[in-house]
Amino acid sequence: MSEAIEDYVKAIYAIQSRDGAAVTTTALAERLGVTPGSASGMIKKLAEIELVVHVPYKGVTLSPPGEKLALEVLRHHRLLEAFFTQVLEMPWDRIHAEAEVLEHYISEDLEQLIAGKLGDPVLDPHGDPIPDCALTMPKDDTSSLADLEPGEGGIFTRVSDRDPEILRYLAEQKIVPGVELSVEDKQPFGGPLFVRVGGAQRVLGRALARSIRIRRSRPAKRVAREAGELVL
Repeated sequence: MSEAIEDYVKAIYAIQSRDGAAVTTTALAERLGVTPGSASGMIKKLAEIELVVHVPYKGVTLSPPGEKLALEVLRHHRLLEAFFTQVLEMPWDRIHAEAEVLEHYISEDLEQLIAGKLGDPVLDPHGDPIPDCALTMPKDDTSSLADLEPGEGGIFTRVSDRDPEILRYLAEQKIVPGVELSVEDKQPFGGPLFVRVGGAQRVLGRALARSIRIRRSRPAKRVAREAGELVL
């Protein structure tokens, strides 16, 4: 498969997973930074080689072979990111661009060597799940930080790796996978969120908050009875 085909099926997988619906030509073109005409032409090609199912005026979905190819490329990409961080000690805002290039060229033998060297990691440095060797993707049990209400919190699990400036900003604010976040205030009409991180309050724009994924804990004010003890 060509690089372009692999890029397209990976992009379709990402949008389809996020939206839970068929992917429009416009959405695909925007994600890949191409014209709608170019995206439309590639969709036709992908349909011809049976990597997607295309319903005119509704969009495309990946066929089983298309999904398998997308997961294989994602596995390569995220293993490379983990290798760059753990072995080469590259900062997390640089590894995406490097993995974007090399994901198309590593062999299956090299993939297995990298996975073995790293101890078969299940997450990449940005917190994204890595498909296993059978190309099975773990179930996503996270929520967008923007969906949390004041008094709710959880563990920061992942963030999109597509914008290095955002990654640098989050690292400077010490907002990285594994830290606990709690929402203290949420301004209306798409306003910012005031978030408590490690004893400090941070102000995050709504768009940035939407890109951050959280594994929810219980709401701060909820009262529950667990193991015979009152938990606040």
